[in-house]
Amino acid sequence: MTAQERVRVGIVGAGLMGRELAAAIGRWSALEDHPVVPELVGVCDTSPEALRWFDRIASVTHKTTDRRHLLEDDTIDVLYLAVPHHLHEELYLDAAAAGKDFLGEKPFGIDLAAAERIVAAIEAAGVFVRCSSEMPFFPGAQLAHETIAGGGLGQVIEVQHDFLHSSDLDRTKPINWKRQARYCGAIGVMGDLGMHVAHLPLRLGWQLRTVYAQLSDLVTERPDPQTGEPVPCDTIDNATLHCDAGFPLTLRTHRIAPGHMNTWRILATGMDVGVSFSTAEPKTVHRFALRDGRQVWERLEVGSQSAFATITGPIFEFGFADAILQMWASYLAERAGELGDRFGCATPAEALAAHRVFDAALRSGQTHRAEPV
Repeated sequence: MTAQERVRVGIVGAGLMGRELAAAIGRWSALEDHPVVPELVGVCDTSPEALRWFDRIASVTHKTTDRRHLLEDDTIDVLYLAVPHHLHEELYLDAAAAGKDFLGEKPFGIDLAAAERIVAAIEAAGVFVRCSSEMPFFPGAQLAHETIAGGGLGQVIEVQHDFLHSSDLDRTKPINWKRQARYCGAIGVMGDLGMHVAHLPLRLGWQLRTVYAQLSDLVTERPDPQTGEPVPCDTIDNATLHCDAGFPLTLRTHRIAPGHMNTWRILATGMDVGVSFSTAEPKTVHRFALRDGRQVWERLEVGSQSAFATITGPIFEFGFADAILQMWASYLAERAGELGDRFGCATPAEALAAHRVFDAALRSGQTHRAEPV
């Protein structure tokens, strides 16, 4: 066991993902020989009810409704910033100005201009920052990435990459901030789900030249959560982006995808090999090859082990909570200079590049033609 650095963590935004981080830190001992031991010490949220959830975490000694208390606390080493998109720019700029390292939620600002200002501030401040994107840490996704990055496909023929769920299939679901453009941005579903399908293509170095977008606003009204009366739901529900990356690359982010609870999947085919993985089958990767002149799709079982080894037996299934643990293990290891050749979290530059793709998609939705990235 190597010597471990202790890192004190604060959360701004005590919602679902803030609670997921708290749970991940509680499971930290599942990691084998990680160089860092995080301790969750502070939480900020404007909702007293959200803050009360953290009463169960003994290490949390500071709960506040004013984020300045965490930004100005010199004993806090790292922040997790998990707030709605319209709050990203102000909060991320304040964190950078305070000299705080942080992991920020996607998409790094409500629009491209905000993302540009955020990334410029991060670079000027010299703080260590990454963007949340946990799905590529599934073992099957790691194998797909290794296959593609290692040139195993040969000449790339086509790639399809999707993030699909059915959370908005129910038209009676009350509206929330993710369904209102003033809070989530004109990019709609792309802001919420787009980094999930942009992370691997950008990490692989694929240059997206143009985007032809099919953008669907399927549910135009939803019930107000207080009155039950219908109110405008003015966001893009489903986005399908046909990209020219030197080969056809299709990126789909759908909130209304019947048959999918929460599915991240990729299918990449080349002249030599193909690889396919879906979180709907978390232990399985399908791989294509030519053998003796015949086309073969083989099934590989990948088990539970991801970028960072854990105590979990390799025969067991990997899940979302495991992906969160692996993402944070990657972030804190890279911050400590101990990532090595393991897969890293999405960078601010990659978040900005994703925004450029989404901006091109919005323009395409208006012009009905392919737009340059």
